[in-house]
Amino acid sequence: MVENQQLTVILADDHNIVREGIAALCAANGMRVLGQASDGAGAVEMIQSLEPDFAILDLHMPGVTGVEVIRRLRAENVNTKLIILSISREEAAVMEALRAGADAYLLKDGPSRHLLDAISFVRDGGVYVSPLLRGAGLFTKSDKGGRPEDPLATLSPREMEVFSYLVNGLRAKDIADLLEISPKTVDTYRASLMRKLNVHDLVGLVKFAIERNLTSTSVQR
Repeated sequence: MVENQQLTVILADDHNIVREGIAALCAANGMRVLGQASDGAGAVEMIQSLEPDFAILDLHMPGVTGVEVIRRLRAENVNTKLIILSISREEAAVMEALRAGADAYLLKDGPSRHLLDAISFVRDGGVYVSPLLRGAGLFTKSDKGGRPEDPLATLSPREMEVFSYLVNGLRAKDIADLLEISPKTVDTYRASLMRKLNVHDLVGLVKFAIERNLTSTSVQR
C-alpha cells in the first residue's frame, strides 16, 4: 500500500476498462481519483484544473498523445508527477517520454505492484522505469544510422535512478536507503554513469540535466 493516504490521481486512457482497473487499484491503496479523461486534451485540462499529485497517462491517446500532454504541462511548470503507462517497449518511446519530463514509464502488461512502486519512488523525486525493461538492452543499443550514440541512452534504469537523486542533491547514504542498496553500490553506479556521460563531478551532472531538459524531473522537484 502506498504510505501517503492523501495522494490524488488523474487517469487518462481511451479504454474505459483500463481506467476503471487503475482507479480500483488506486482506491484500494488509499489514493483518491479526482477524475478520468479519455483523450490527451481532456487530460491536460483536467490536470491544470485539479492539480493532482499524480497523473497516469496512456502513451497513445486520440489527438494529443501522452508525451505531448507531458510537454504541455512541463512548459507550464505544473508540479503533478506524470507517469506513462503503455504497451510499447520501444526504446524511442521510452526515451522520448523521459526526455519530455515523464517521472515514470511503466508497461501495461506488468504487475500492479510496479505502479505502486513507481508512485512511491517518484514521489521522492526519482525517475522510475519498469523493471521489465531492465536487462533487455533497451538503453544500450547503438544507433544503426552511424550517428554518435546519445550518452543518456547508455544509462541503465538503475543508473537513471541514481542520476536523478544525485542531481536532486541527495547524498550517497540517502540514495542507498531509498534504493535499499549499500552506499558502496551507489558509488559504483555514480562512477559508472559519470563515465558514460563523460562528466567528472556533481556540477557536471547538474549541467547535463539542465542541457537535456531533465531538470523538471530531477532538479526542481
